[in-house]
Amino acid sequence: MSYWEDIDIGRVFQTGEITVSADDIIDFASNFDPQPYHLDPAIAEQSIFGGHCASGWQICALMMRLLVDTMNRDGVRSVGSAAVESLRWHRPVFADDTLHAQITVTGHKASSGYSRYGLIDCAIEVANQSGDKVISLTTDMLVERGEVAADE
Repeated sequence: MSYWEDIDIGRVFQTGEITVSADDIIDFASNFDPQPYHLDPAIAEQSIFGGHCASGWQICALMMRLLVDTMNRDGVRSVGSAAVESLRWHRPVFADDTLHAQITVTGHKASSGYSRYGLIDCAIEVANQSGDKVISLTTDMLVERGEVAADE
C-alpha cells in the first residue's frame, strides 16, 4: 500500500488504455449528453467535429476510470478528489480511439478538513493512440495517511 506520506512530488503514474467504441459513444450520449453529433454518426460527419465523437463528459468519466484503476493497481489509498482546479478539452475523441493518461504529482499538502487524509495535487493529461492530447486537468486527490491509519 502507498499512503499520502509515500507519494513524492514529481511522481508520475502511467495508466493503462481504454478504447471508445461507437456504441459506447451513443450509449453515453443517450443517457447524459444527447447532442446529435454524439448520437448519429451521419450527422456527426457534417458537424464542426467532422466525425462521430464522444462527449467531453464521457472522456472525463473514462479518465476517472483510468485514474482509479491505476491507483488501485499501484496500491495508492485514494478516496476521491476534493476539487478540480482546471479542465480543458483539447481535441475530440472519435469512435475507436484508444486513450491513456499520465498523472503527475505536482503538490503535497495536509488536508484541513480530514485528518485521516492528505492531498496530492495532480496534473492529468489524457492522450489518444497517436499521442495527441485530448483533455488535461488539474485536481487534488484525497489520499489516506499511513501514520493516522496506524494510530487508529
